[in-house]
Amino acid sequence: QVQLVESGGGSVQAGGSLRLSCAASGRTFSSYDVAWFRQAPGKERECVGVSWSGDSFKYGVRTYYADFVKGRFAISRDNAKNTVSLQMNSLEPEDTADYYCAARRGRPGRSTYADNYDFWGQGTQVTVSS
Repeated sequence: QVQLVESGGGSVQAGGSLRLSCAASGRTFSSYDVAWFRQAPGKERECVGVSWSGDSFKYGVRTYYADFVKGRFAISRDNAKNTVSLQMNSLEPEDTADYYCAARRGRPGRSTYADNYDFWGQGTQVTVSS
């Protein structure tokens, strides 16, 4: 079992930055695929990015970003601290949402579907004002 705890949300003006962290306990995080999702009020949950390691032996840990955050957001791992971070730069009001990290045991290929993730954090709120 993996327990995930997010931190780092808050309020920021457009153009600002925030860094979200997802700390894992219960298992070594390095072998897990980790995704960040977000859900804005009245909207469906959407995938922001994925760091997947299921086939890392062959390809190394890889990262995917949704088009709407590409070039602005970055996912990084700190295996020593068992954390995955989401650095968010050039934030826009449209980025306002609750952000969640999610994990699953690593397997080949990435997934952007929430149903494919087994472990979830409680979420952290991000508000971007114009």
